Amino acid sequence: MTENDQPTTPVPIPLTPAGLQSSAELMWRRIFVATLNIVTYLWMANWMAWVLGHGGWSIVDGVMFICFLIGLPWTVLGFWNAMIGLWLLMIAKDPLRETAPYLAAAEATGDIRIRTAIFMTLRNEDPERALKRFDVIRESVNATGQGQAFGWFVLSDTPDLSDAAEREEAAFNAWKESRGNPADLIYRRRAENTGYKAGNVRDFCERWGSEYELMLPLDADSLMAGDAIVKLVRVMEAYPKLGILQSLVVGMPTQSAFARIFQFGMRHGMRSYTMGQSWWVGDCGPFWGHNAVVRIKPFVEECHLPVLPGGPPLGGHILSHDQVEATFMRRAGYECRVLPVEMGSWEENPPTILEFTKRDTRWCQGNMQYWPLVGTGGLLPMSRFQLAWAILMFLGTPAWTLFIALGAVKPFMADAAGFPAASAIALYITFLLMYLSPKIAGFIDILASRTESARYGGRLKFILGAIVELIFSFLLGAVSTFRVTIFMAGLLFGKTVSWNGQLRDAQRIPWDVAFQGLWPQLAFGIVVMTLAYIGSPTLFWWGLIMTAGYVVAIPFGVWLASPGLGRAMAALRLCAIPEEYDTPEEIKAVQGKAA
Repeated sequence: MTENDQPTTPVPIPLTPAGLQSSAELMWRRIFVATLNIVTYLWMANWMAWVLGHGGWSIVDGVMFICFLIGLPWTVLGFWNAMIGLWLLMIAKDPLRETAPYLAAAEATGDIRIRTAIFMTLRNEDPERALKRFDVIRESVNATGQGQAFGWFVLSDTPDLSDAAEREEAAFNAWKESRGNPADLIYRRRAENTGYKAGNVRDFCERWGSEYELMLPLDADSLMAGDAIVKLVRVMEAYPKLGILQSLVVGMPTQSAFARIFQFGMRHGMRSYTMGQSWWVGDCGPFWGHNAVVRIKPFVEECHLPVLPGGPPLGGHILSHDQVEATFMRRAGYECRVLPVEMGSWEENPPTILEFTKRDTRWCQGNMQYWPLVGTGGLLPMSRFQLAWAILMFLGTPAWTLFIALGAVKPFMADAAGFPAASAIALYITFLLMYLSPKIAGFIDILASRTESARYGGRLKFILGAIVELIFSFLLGAVSTFRVTIFMAGLLFGKTVSWNGQLRDAQRIPWDVAFQGLWPQLAFGIVVMTLAYIGSPTLFWWGLIMTAGYVVAIPFGVWLASPGLGRAMAALRLCAIPEEYDTPEEIKAVQGKAA
């Protein structure tokens, strides 16, 4: 070394706030994913333009093309998330190192040093049912030997002047007394439902937040294993700049035929999709509002939701609060992460198609409130993208409904002799495969492993369940998307939703109730399918995959709500999930089965 040589100081690599990943590496992952999506989107759009514009453009062609452009992005991103996730699950040496670099901290030992408040929010729920779950969670946490680090709260928004409120308070008092009146069990009911669930949580933070570092919100149908909760808390303890750690939530075993088929497919769609999404979203992950650990101090100081100008449906308090809180948490300099693996975190899915569509419309109205929030000052580009993406998810629904309706009209306005039918069919099949890719990727991942297949009763039983679920998904897709389309039209005229308790147990739907709730789908399906058959029988038969759900909506809803069908499927273990073959103690306790 000469006298002019100076020792070089290593240039620090910019990291995410918790120091978990290189910010540059995440940026390049996002550029890579964006490139894949843009190229695929343009390719599909160009293909559709060639098909529709063959022989000249009409107004119908133009509107169909615009609808295709609006509805396509979700399908394209879902495809690439699934492909990346499948690659990570089946080929990558250590997928969790790529997507969850914090997970090693979950295996720490010793006593937890920080305090966590676990609370369940209620509004017009069955109190005995909800508190039973809460008690199971508490006992499971205590069984880990870390119970001293947790406090327990029931946060009610049930109206005071109701029998439900009296029953709720009596149920809590009876539960607390049965456990020896421990001081760490606290019940609070608000007089008014100001701010909905987000307001309920905010009220908790203002009253008790200073006593705890973390909080874990639960819904009335939530269930978590104590070991899973302790692991999440240990990760948060190890990384003070982690603001939200969202667990992957999966469905519980159920006697509802509708719910068991839905969650069978949802589970496999999430398997690859969430893994792929976590790979590039990284520190700007989602928050689903429950079964997640949240750091209270930045939540209180930085995540207060604005009251939107105007009144309902799009003004006032924000209904779908969780994703907004995640973007605000990231703006405050804290990471938001989702753990992309199953780990003792469950919920219950709607037991009937009518309850399912109610939930969809609630989410729809909440997401449509995001319009003025996309431009909120200080948000990261990824956060703005997440809000815009949540809006686009529901904008694509009426776009696809209109596309299908106009598709039935197009044969009357086109020269059939010159129409590129083979290319149109190839485009249609390509789109369907992309649409189904998250499920297909999950199915492939399970079938490729004898061990994983065995968790579902073996490959043959798994394949049978997958076939049933794929048929179900197309029928449900038609019913639910049309319901959301009608609701979105109603938003323009001030239609709004009520946010009350949900029906969570399997129950029969009478034929007259099904007709009242689903006749618009039937009417739309009859018109579309009649026009398609008159205009082009070939179009009619190819389009059945997308349109059959409209005309069978009523019997579909009634049959899948049949308790007898649900019991038969459970007995045969059709569309069964691993928890039905190897039932965790927490689920046994909730179901009242002997351990």
